[in-house]
Amino acid sequence: MLRAGIVGLPNVGKSTLFNAVVANAKAQAANFPFCTIEPNVGIVAVPDPRLPVLTELSQSAETIPARIEFVDIAGLVQGASQGEGLGNQFLANIREVDAIVHVVRCFDDENIIHVSGSVDPGRDIDIINLELALADLAQLERRVDRVRKLARADKEAQAELAILEQLLPVLNQGQPARLVALDAEAEALIKPLGLLTRKPVIYAANVAEEDLASGNAWVEQVRALAASEQAQVVVISAQVEAELVDLSPADRQDFLASLGVSEGGLVTLIRATYQLLGLRTYFTTGPKETRAWTIRAGMLAPQAAGVIHSDFERGFIRAETVAYQDLVDCGSITAAKDKGLVRSEGKDYLVEEGDVMLFRFNV
Repeated sequence: MLRAGIVGLPNVGKSTLFNAVVANAKAQAANFPFCTIEPNVGIVAVPDPRLPVLTELSQSAETIPARIEFVDIAGLVQGASQGEGLGNQFLANIREVDAIVHVVRCFDDENIIHVSGSVDPGRDIDIINLELALADLAQLERRVDRVRKLARADKEAQAELAILEQLLPVLNQGQPARLVALDAEAEALIKPLGLLTRKPVIYAANVAEEDLASGNAWVEQVRALAASEQAQVVVISAQVEAELVDLSPADRQDFLASLGVSEGGLVTLIRATYQLLGLRTYFTTGPKETRAWTIRAGMLAPQAAGVIHSDFERGFIRAETVAYQDLVDCGSITAAKDKGLVRSEGKDYLVEEGDVMLFRFNV
């Protein structure tokens, strides 16, 4: 299961958001820095309106959604790359996640202390990005010294050195390493380094309840900075999400409608994180269960089968496949087969988003 880390300065709403993301989470949300020390971990369902449709179609006894793991990580302060605050622990926790949800404070509340004394999203983003870049820079400089010696006689070391020398100038300017475009081979060479600023990022602009529908000037500041990094922004109100947790589905929709939005920012955030990680969904469905399975974009049918069980991949014969919409339009697998919409796909089939699949395999 892939992991997304919720990060940001202290008191920007990370733990409140985490508690809303994982409704039964036990993270402490308090008005002082470092109230989160050990990272809290929660597994959340990815909202998908196709699941109940398939469940109804198959009269399934159980519905199982795709899931992502979210990690609530301690707040970072200026100087974290030098060990200030909980810097070393914070950076180590980020290295272990696949993507970053960077929570940025875009609300003013005199009762909630800001670690820097005022609300300024641009400054806050710069603090965290600079600390991550400095940590990556220190790591790369150490690595370059070692690789340069090896590169005299090793072609792979020469290739790695060339990549590192592309990244160093960007990090020296305090910019994230993800701004440098690399091919798959180069990406594989530097993957073991676990560069913090190479991880994909979503900025979660945390606003007051009254700004959830329209945003505010601070949100526009975040959007401008994110655009320069080709990053996505999700507007969310952690406080609103915390209130939604205890409401019934009907009351939840009424509350959101009163705020001028059709869904909570949390749903958008989870979905956007799923997409950011380059994940795709295929389905299996039948009387026993309807289930969403998570795969990486670009996986072939045997690899997708292996997500269910390694035996499925080893013994793969074929995949009986129908597109989600075709199945729904037909109303049943039998009707889809009668119309020739259920295909028999082999080992070279590239699984498409929303495929409904049944695998045939040898034990």
